Amino acid sequence: MVICLKYITTEEIRLWFWCSAEAGSDGLQLQEIEFNHQVSENYQEEMMAGKLDAKVAIITGASSGIGAATAIALAEEGAQVAITARRIERLNEVAQKIEAVGGKALPIVTDISDETQVNSLVRHVHTTLGRIDILVNNAGMAALGTIEDGNPAEWRRQFDLNVLGLLYATHAVVPIFKAQGVGHVVNLSSVAGRITRAGMGVYSATKWGVNAISEALRLEVHKHNIRVTIIEPGLVATEFVDNISDPVAKQALEARFKALTPLQPEDIARAIAYAVTQPPHVNVNEILIRPTQQE
Repeated sequence: MVICLKYITTEEIRLWFWCSAEAGSDGLQLQEIEFNHQVSENYQEEMMAGKLDAKVAIITGASSGIGAATAIALAEEGAQVAITARRIERLNEVAQKIEAVGGKALPIVTDISDETQVNSLVRHVHTTLGRIDILVNNAGMAALGTIEDGNPAEWRRQFDLNVLGLLYATHAVVPIFKAQGVGHVVNLSSVAGRITRAGMGVYSATKWGVNAISEALRLEVHKHNIRVTIIEPGLVATEFVDNISDPVAKQALEARFKALTPLQPEDIARAIAYAVTQPPHVNVNEILIRPTQQE
């Protein structure tokens, strides 16, 4: 039997092998062989490099939930992350977490539903960090409730954030991606972008829109080496429920959450990190991810 234990230091790689064999009445004899190999500085750097080193990512809606978790996950892979939302205090908290583990974060207050602000955001990131490689369109909202009892102002706000905000950001980065010859757009959709249910008609409409926009975009830009990914989460433990104003819809959704173990924001962040760290010739077009117990 051979058991191998490998560990790496900053100065060298040591491979230790303990080879055991039967040795008559003496039982087992252990033979220890040590191999020392000095590692070049370049190899050390390669071993410590993240999959997204030298990459720049913009994550919208990054002050909490999936956006914050994604910013941290991409920073851990070496990306410089521009994080944007409307709540500067929360953005600064996320930035501090990233910087505490050696990452680089650029917090920028932006209302993603304001086209002028979005264009300014993209220009500022491109000028400050030199490039943009990944756009994660995460910002959005859900205002659930029946169409009869719905609030038209909330309908408009959902389309402003979930659809138009996504379009504004994508419209601003695609020319940069084309000039670079590479880029990746990740759009947060939902299981509700595939199926709908009573009380979710308007929200589902926005997410069906996200799916349609994403596939059309993929067909338009794939020859420019630009990738497009749709992420479709099921129930995720975020502030999603807290922001629902309709008491009946909120109670119904809370009951669904209590009936299962929901996904965590980090689960979705790992899916996004998986998609954006694939080799350049691989485009993960769509990831549908539900809690195991969700219907």
